Amino acid sequence: MDKMDVKVPISIFTSDYQTAEFMKSMRDLASLAGVLKELSTEKMYDSPIEIIRFLNVIQLINEASLGIKDSIDNEEILYYRYQSTYSQDNKPPTLAQITRMLTILERNNWIIKQSRQIKMRDRGKNLMDGLIRMGNDALAYYLQDDIGRSLFQARRDAEISAAYDDQGISGGNKIASMIYNVEEAIKQLEERQLELLADRNALPQLEKINQLMLELETKLNERLQQFGTVEESTKMSDLMRRGTAAISKGTSLSLSLLTKYIRFVNMQLTPTADTISPEKVRQFILAMHSPEANTNIPTAHDILSFMEQNQYEQEAMDGLWVPVKFAAPIGPQDITDAVYYLQTYEPKLEKPMSHQLEHEYEETEMDVRPIKEALQDASWKMTQSLIDTERIENYLTEHGETEMEELIVESSSNKWHDAILSLLAVSALTSNNKVEQQPIEQAKDYEKQWEWIDDDDKRYTVRQYPYDDE
Repeated sequence: MDKMDVKVPISIFTSDYQTAEFMKSMRDLASLAGVLKELSTEKMYDSPIEIIRFLNVIQLINEASLGIKDSIDNEEILYYRYQSTYSQDNKPPTLAQITRMLTILERNNWIIKQSRQIKMRDRGKNLMDGLIRMGNDALAYYLQDDIGRSLFQARRDAEISAAYDDQGISGGNKIASMIYNVEEAIKQLEERQLELLADRNALPQLEKINQLMLELETKLNERLQQFGTVEESTKMSDLMRRGTAAISKGTSLSLSLLTKYIRFVNMQLTPTADTISPEKVRQFILAMHSPEANTNIPTAHDILSFMEQNQYEQEAMDGLWVPVKFAAPIGPQDITDAVYYLQTYEPKLEKPMSHQLEHEYEETEMDVRPIKEALQDASWKMTQSLIDTERIENYLTEHGETEMEELIVESSSNKWHDAILSLLAVSALTSNNKVEQQPIEQAKDYEKQWEWIDDDDKRYTVRQYPYDDE
């Protein structure tokens, strides 16, 4: 698909809140919230199986709407199709539960019940697809280990950025999120270096981490190149530098850890020489305690941690490797006393403060009228976007207080459908306190193609605020 020729990605955060398209997108989210709220019983919250049963139901409806399977005429057909499709479900939803689900979905405009078929609306299909993608992403995320989760999320951020940002639709702050997840993975990798070196079965995990880091390096470079020819702000430049530094450090760290692990394994298979070079030993010890940047020489902690793999008897006993230098002579009793002191040591705690600071609370008054006016104004603008009140308002502005039937006929036409639209506009203006209706005893008759059900309904005059006589 060709990329959309837009400079600014489509985003709900930068859109005009008063447009009809923005209102429809927010109503879709409100519909999703309404469905989840009506389905979120205590049983469903405690039993995730109830969630997948709900997704199974809307998946069956969607498959029927797309023509993948036969159409669904009513609740009973859906009930039996669920049982035949998901036979592994030991406690499938009852007919009453499926009927309740369909009622909720129809009430929130996810589905439509026709005379011979239950079909999925576009709103329901879009929201259902989003829920399924969310569930699949969550499952794939939790299948990873702690480090793999951050790297997996960083890779998904890159894929989402390519799928959305490149097509002119904002995917959110995915570049920043990707860099953050890489940094979190690096932090966990640094904290667990010794643990991974001490694990005899860590090689597949280290290879996977290194492979993910290399993939992320490629994806992040692709993402950052999107901004290579654009004059970005200082914030974006800082983000690019931060991302480059993070992925460089992560790739170097994962490769270094993998190399150390392989070197340790091969070290056990290396034949022992008959002679020892004191100079090489000295250089190795110096490199261990003062390692250079990006070196693969293991530190003392790396070696001691790798020694805990229990290849020899009692090698993996719980404990802590601590370099100790004893000053001679120290007797056995002194060592016993020192060990006892360390085992029974309790740090001294500071005494509690003798007085408490008194908190001073300041009363703050807020005028809620501006908030109320803002809400009323927003509600009125939303009403205007759905109902055309301009003709009624213009007629009242020009002619002042007018009888109901005269206002309906003269502001539009004498046809029935125009009368319905005019009555809707008058109702909207009245409910939003833009006009007021006053009863009268007699009303004029006008030529029209419709009649009042009750003649008393036309015995009113309509006038705007502020009133003409004020």
